[in-house]
Amino acid sequence: MAAAALGAAPAQAETIASALARAYVGNPSLGAQRASVRAVDENVPRALSGYRPTITVGANAGTSWAQGHLSGQNYRQTMFPRSVGVQINQNLFDGFRTTNSTRQAETQVLGAREGLRDVESSTLFAGVQSYMNVLRDTAILDLQRNNVDVLEEQLSQTRTRFQVGEVTRTDVAQAESRLAAARSSVSAAESNLQTSIATYRQIIGIEPRHLAQGAPIDRLVPRSLTNAVQVGLEEHPAIIAALHAADAADIQVKIVEGELAPTLGVSGSLVQAYDNQTPGDRALNATIVAQLNVPIYTGGETHARVRQAKETAGQRRIEADATRDQVRAAIVSAWGGLEAAKASIRASQAQVDAANIALIGVREEARVGQRTTLDILNQQQELLNARVNLVVAQRDRVVASYLVAQSIGRLSARSLNLNVRLYNAKLHYDQVRDLPWGLRTPDGR
Repeated sequence: MAAAALGAAPAQAETIASALARAYVGNPSLGAQRASVRAVDENVPRALSGYRPTITVGANAGTSWAQGHLSGQNYRQTMFPRSVGVQINQNLFDGFRTTNSTRQAETQVLGAREGLRDVESSTLFAGVQSYMNVLRDTAILDLQRNNVDVLEEQLSQTRTRFQVGEVTRTDVAQAESRLAAARSSVSAAESNLQTSIATYRQIIGIEPRHLAQGAPIDRLVPRSLTNAVQVGLEEHPAIIAALHAADAADIQVKIVEGELAPTLGVSGSLVQAYDNQTPGDRALNATIVAQLNVPIYTGGETHARVRQAKETAGQRRIEADATRDQVRAAIVSAWGGLEAAKASIRASQAQVDAANIALIGVREEARVGQRTTLDILNQQQELLNARVNLVVAQRDRVVASYLVAQSIGRLSARSLNLNVRLYNAKLHYDQVRDLPWGLRTPDGR
C-alpha cells in the first residue's frame, strides 16, 4: 500500500526529469550563477586592454585680457585662446603584467565554469529532494488519513461492543485516545506536505501537480565505492575549481613581481591651438615621446605584496587539498546512505508484510476474546509505522542514488539527458573576449 501511494500518478503526470528540466531553465540561483560566470568572462578583455593603446581627445577655450604701456603707448588686448588635441599612449613592456593578467583571467574563467557546474549539480539535487519529499509526504498523509478511517471504524465497533457488555469503558477510551492521536498526526502530515510543496515551488518554479514515480539513477552510480572515490577526485567541479583558484593565485605572484620590472611606453600628441600668443595666431604642435621607468626602491610595499601573494598561493593549495578531503568524505557518506536505503527497503517491506499478517491474526483472536482492544490498536499502529518506514525508505533510495551522482560530480543536465537546451558558457566568452569596445552585452542589454 505504501509503495503504491508513493508511486501512484495519473496520465500526463510531471516526471522527475521534466521537473529537473524546469529547475535547470528557471531556477533563480542557477541563473544568478550563470550571470556571475558571464561577469567573470569580462575580466579577460579587461586584461587584454593592456596590449591596446589609450586615446583621449581634449579641448579647452577661454578668454584673456591685458592692458599696459609699451613704447610710450597704452594698449589693451583681448584674446580667446583655445585648442583641441589628441593624446595616444601605448604600452610596450610592463614586466609581463598584461600577459600574466590575461592568463590569470582565463584561469578564473575556467574556475567560474566549474563553480557553475557545482551549482548546477546542487540545484538539480535539491530538485530531486523536493520532488521526492512531496511524493513521500503525500503518501504519508494518505496513510495517516486512512489510519483515521480505520480507527473511526474501530471506535464504532468498540462502542457497539461496549453497549452489549463485551468490552469495558476503558476499551472505548483507548480507541478514542488512539483516534485523537491519529487526527493529530494527520495535521502534522499536512503541515509537512505544505512545507515540501513550498520548497518544490522555490526550486522547480511551479506548484507540484500529479507527480509520477521517481526512479533511482543507478546508471550514473559507479560499481564500487573505490571507483566512486576515484571518479570524484578526478571529476568533481569543486576540486577542479579549487585547482584553478590555486593556479590563479600562483599567477598573481608573477603579476606583483612584474611591478619591480622596468616599464617602457610611448606617447604621442597632436594639438591645434588658436590665439595662444597673439590675436589670430594658429599653431599645430605634434610630439612623440618614449618613456622608460626603472623601479629602484618602492619603500618595501611591493616586496610585501609579493610575499603576501605567495602566502595566498600556498593557502589556495591547502584549500584544494581540503576540498579533496571534503569530496572524498561526501562520497563515502553518500555511498553508505545508498547501501543503507537499499537494505531499509527490504527490511521495511518485510516489516509491512509481517505487521499486516499480525494485525489480521490479532483481530481474529480478539473476536474470540483472546486479545484486547488495546492489542488491536497497538498492532494497527505498528502496521502504520511499517508502511511509513517503507515510504521513507523508497524516497531515500531514489535520493541516495542522485546524491552519489552529485558527490562524484556527474549530476548534470547533460548526464541526465534532460529535454532542455544546454547552457553554453563558452559562447558568451567567445563573444566578449576580443571586444575592443561596446557597452551592450551580447544579449542586447
